[in-house]
Amino acid sequence: MRGVFVAAGVALAVSILLTPYLIRFFARQGFGQEIRADGPQSHQSKRGTPTMGGVAILLAIWLGYLFAHLLTSEPMTASALLVLFLTTGLGIVGFVDDFIKIRRHRNLGLNKTSKLVGQLITAVVFAVLALRFANARGLTPASDKLSFVREIAVLSFGALGFVLFCYLVVSAWSNAVNLTDGLDGLAAGTSAMVLATYVIIGFWQFRNSCAIAAAAGCYEVRDPLDVALVAAAAMGGCIGFLWWNAAPARIFMGDTGSLALGGLIAGLSMVTHTELLLVVIGGVFVVEALSVALQIVVFRTTRRRLFRMAPFHHHFELAGWAETTVIIRFWLLAAICAALGLGMFYSEWLTASAGF
Repeated sequence: MRGVFVAAGVALAVSILLTPYLIRFFARQGFGQEIRADGPQSHQSKRGTPTMGGVAILLAIWLGYLFAHLLTSEPMTASALLVLFLTTGLGIVGFVDDFIKIRRHRNLGLNKTSKLVGQLITAVVFAVLALRFANARGLTPASDKLSFVREIAVLSFGALGFVLFCYLVVSAWSNAVNLTDGLDGLAAGTSAMVLATYVIIGFWQFRNSCAIAAAAGCYEVRDPLDVALVAAAAMGGCIGFLWWNAAPARIFMGDTGSLALGGLIAGLSMVTHTELLLVVIGGVFVVEALSVALQIVVFRTTRRRLFRMAPFHHHFELAGWAETTVIIRFWLLAAICAALGLGMFYSEWLTASAGF
């Protein structure tokens, strides 16, 4: 448990202290954000704000995780390292996307095909490796069975099916977080709440692991405590970054941060066997992605717009809400979703441990 606190604390300190240096460095290099021309006109004043702040979050996650292991002398695990690989791989894809946007001075970086290929390669490597590295109990970091809070035994993908499923999950969540990252601090704050939920889930699975005590309701999950440590480091990194990213933002995370955090959340759901539960925990991300999909479908079929603008947060801005009002209310919704998901997780444990 000490390692979880150390990881969160170190990541928080690294992120909050490193980000100002990145702000100054990126500003000198001219690494400023380009703003979409068809967006809310109030956002045009943000043009030129340093971007690629996700670099600070990634460094904070790694340093928090590594320092916690140095302090506790606990061995690193396959599950945690694979989630970190997925996070970093997608962060690199996002960094390339951000860099192209900056060099071309427009709000278009990698084309859709290139970005999807980057996500595909990273997700496939993660999926293949996640079904390997079985421990002494035969548990691998991920499972080829679909999970809500535990594996649903009758819904097995098989190895090839899991690779496809993994790609869909990683692509969906990384793009969902990317779409949410449109207001100051919205994605960072929402991600911190989702990650805090996974700190609790990972630690609870560790305390009730079948490897420790094979009791009713125990969890067959590999490396839950180390996974909680990764989630804690990421949570600390997001909160530290939020200090500088909250409205009015002095730096944006860019695709470097949003794709990385989306991949991280997807990876956590797979190694904790909670893929379907994440739909509830990350409900704000789900709504943001659905709003874009619905906008496209409705417009192509009726030539009318369902929302004033998608993603959903821009709809409220164009309706006259202040940006900070939209952000705070979406944070409240994110907290409700996280609490609801955690409640469902705990209630399932109560039912399973009671033998019902």
